[in-house]
Amino acid sequence: RITIVDVTKDYEPGETDLIPLGAKHRMANPSDNEDMILIEVQTGTYFGEDDIIRLEDDFGRAGI
Repeated sequence: RITIVDVTKDYEPGETDLIPLGAKHRMANPSDNEDMILIEVQTGTYFGEDDIIRLEDDFGRAGI
């Protein structure tokens, strides 16, 4: 399940989506009995993690 801005969509294995630069997004596994494997592919000239702005985070990383 991916939410991009305010649109949420469930995905099947192998489906992809493009998250526009700067778009607020969130990913979640809606299944209690299947693991989710996420493969993130970045494009462009900069691949650092220091440009991420966490607005909310269930794992305590908000503000990092």
